[in-house]
Amino acid sequence: MFKLTSLNLNGLRSAATKGVADWVAELAPDCICMQEIRVQASDVEGRFETMAGLAGYFHFAEKKGYAGTAIYSRHAPTDIVVGWGDAEFDAEGRYLELRFDEGARKFSVISCYFPSGSSGEERQAAKFRFLKRFFPHLVALKREREFVLCGDINIAHQQIDLKNWRGNQKNSGFLPEERAWMTRLLDAGVDGAGLVDVYRMLKPDTTDEAYTWWSNRGQAYAKNVGWRLDYHLATPAIARLARSEHIYKTVKFSDHAPITVDYEFDL
Repeated sequence: MFKLTSLNLNGLRSAATKGVADWVAELAPDCICMQEIRVQASDVEGRFETMAGLAGYFHFAEKKGYAGTAIYSRHAPTDIVVGWGDAEFDAEGRYLELRFDEGARKFSVISCYFPSGSSGEERQAAKFRFLKRFFPHLVALKREREFVLCGDINIAHQQIDLKNWRGNQKNSGFLPEERAWMTRLLDAGVDGAGLVDVYRMLKPDTTDEAYTWWSNRGQAYAKNVGWRLDYHLATPAIARLARSEHIYKTVKFSDHAPITVDYEFDL
């Protein structure tokens, strides 16, 4: 089995103080994709190059204390792709791809942190720019190789993906345009990207148990007023190998819960 985990940390240093390394050691994933690491190379040096025996790879944002992605892997990649070729969003450290190619096999694990538009119109406009540009990148990548993209997508796709869907239809993360983008991403037709939402493939009808993020306001976590924002998005051949999933709701390194999927293959 290939055990693949995704987690928005809301700060690697903060998560470290809460015992994330011990948790990773206990979980023993093959790869763990992290988003919003909020560190620079100087912060990683001598402290975070490895975690629980896994080697770390990073895409740092230019702005200190902001965004950033990482992947810790048990297996050495054959290639490392830092950024996806977009100057605006590569500067924010939002994309890291590890390639594991051998013979005819071409397979990637991607950690991706989609922008949030919740802070205002300017960031929502940036989010729409990201979605518009990122779609053709994923389509082109799918033509070349199999992959799983793990990440904080910052979009709840369907009504069953958040508790209060009626009250959030005009809020970032559940806007009609964002949801339509996700629908097209998952559409196997000529205009779609044909990717698979692996969690929904395995759990097509879950509601309350599907959430991976809770607001810090009020008692959202205690009342499970959550959103499903963290995904595994896979090419169909890889998605067919998914056997089980787990969302670790009681694990609190940030306002996101980790999500693991076990795939029936080995690197």
